[in-house]
Amino acid sequence: MARFDLRRRLTAEFLGTGTLVCAVVGSGIMGERLAGGNTALALLGNTLPTGAILTVLILILGPISGAHMNPAVSLAMARRRELPAGEAVAYAVAQMAGGIAGASTAHLMFDLPMIQLGSTVRTGLGQWIGEFVATFGLLATILGCLRFARAAIAPAVGLYITAAYWFTSSTSFANPAVTLARALSDTFAGIRPIDLPGFWVAQLAGAMAAVAVFGWIHEPRGQEPSPGSGAAAGRGAAEREPAERVLDRTS
Repeated sequence: MARFDLRRRLTAEFLGTGTLVCAVVGSGIMGERLAGGNTALALLGNTLPTGAILTVLILILGPISGAHMNPAVSLAMARRRELPAGEAVAYAVAQMAGGIAGASTAHLMFDLPMIQLGSTVRTGLGQWIGEFVATFGLLATILGCLRFARAAIAPAVGLYITAAYWFTSSTSFANPAVTLARALSDTFAGIRPIDLPGFWVAQLAGAMAAVAVFGWIHEPRGQEPSPGSGAAAGRGAAEREPAERVLDRTS
């Protein structure tokens, strides 16, 4: 498989995160307009496109950049020493820039002001716990699939986010770049800029907790599992592929 240079990988992260945010914000606007005041129906209209587009984006961009589209994922991979720290920072910048572009594009499609500030209150212990849980679960999904079911990462991530929209109090932002972009959207998917720090802290804490917990559950690198164990059966030579394609397990 071809190795893509950093410029191409960063472009893929920019486009992927932009498309993801455009889908999140755009489906939120459309869902709210069509739901006739039914918030549950509007949320469902927001949820399904988000899970679907995530699956598609991981399939088409995974072979290029790994389709992180999320600074928490890039940070987790850097923490696991599967992505150089400098590249992880570059990924995060591209992701945040792409997210802002995606929100602006959604606004323009629906004849709204291109740049806005969110006004939806999303703060408090319950919301922060929701973001911790959402991000922990997202990283658990990714790391578990990397370990045992690489080809299933794209649908697994899409399904997890679809579910987490509904079982977390925060509706599962689980992504610092998407959270920033949604703070620049005064729509159904928005969040007040003042609420960003609490969400970011919870998201990064959830990601790091997942790396620690599943690093232990899946056994330290270099330590062979006992013969006949499930981990032994799941280990393969492809396990140590380059980290810039950590989500490229679908081909």
